[in-house]
Amino acid sequence: MSDDAELFLPDPEAGRMFTTSRIVRTTDVTATGRLRLDGIARYLQEAAEDDVLDAGWDEAQDWLLRRCVVTLRGYPVHGNRVRLRTFCSALGPRWAERTTTLSGDNSDVIQASAVWVAVARQTGAPALLGPEFHRVYGESAQGRKVSARLFHSGPDPSLDGRPWPLRACDFDPAGHVNNTIAWAAAEDVLAGVDWLPARAEIEYYQPILPGCEPWLLADHSPARHDSPARHDSPGRHDSPARTGMWLMAGQDRLASGRLFA
Repeated sequence: MSDDAELFLPDPEAGRMFTTSRIVRTTDVTATGRLRLDGIARYLQEAAEDDVLDAGWDEAQDWLLRRCVVTLRGYPVHGNRVRLRTFCSALGPRWAERTTTLSGDNSDVIQASAVWVAVARQTGAPALLGPEFHRVYGESAQGRKVSARLFHSGPDPSLDGRPWPLRACDFDPAGHVNNTIAWAAAEDVLAGVDWLPARAEIEYYQPILPGCEPWLLADHSPARHDSPARHDSPGRHDSPARTGMWLMAGQDRLASGRLFA
């Protein structure tokens, strides 16, 4: 695991935090029984929806996921009960960050930070966060600000891809592919490596709509072990294995991912 696996944001000292739980079922695990990344993404989305419902917050806005970063100290397995704690951890003018921590029997094992953009339900345009949102969710952010910028680079033009066919069940009530589908693509890419991520990131560039025919590209980099360049640099400088992945429509990026051992 990388050092990032130790850096979990603590629960807020004040403000709203919602708690729920799930049992890891067969529908969300791999053939070996571990919880899949798209299963984790589903838990995150369900916890967010349950939180909004429980809070009674109902403004004329929808939310589009911009990016999600997941840090993993371990993976729950089939039959485990996981507890989820979720809260608003940072704010922007038209977007907010939600942090969700998954814990097992004795410790926190996974934490995800997701930036969601508020959009007007009638027009789909980004919408300012209103006073009611700040009343319900603002205190737990503790003054932290977050950007909605995306950071991933595009794929190398020499990479070969393959079709990533969409199914009717991949589309949600918003009329586009649910965000969990990009995580399912990440799982497919992981089938070609012999390690599991300690950190996984997905960025979303544009909605994947009916009729789209995405291609999946991947670029694997093995772990690198470099000897120190100077006598006063103790130890070795290690770079973990990593994989980049992209869902593409022609030259346009739909979503991208970075996975780090």
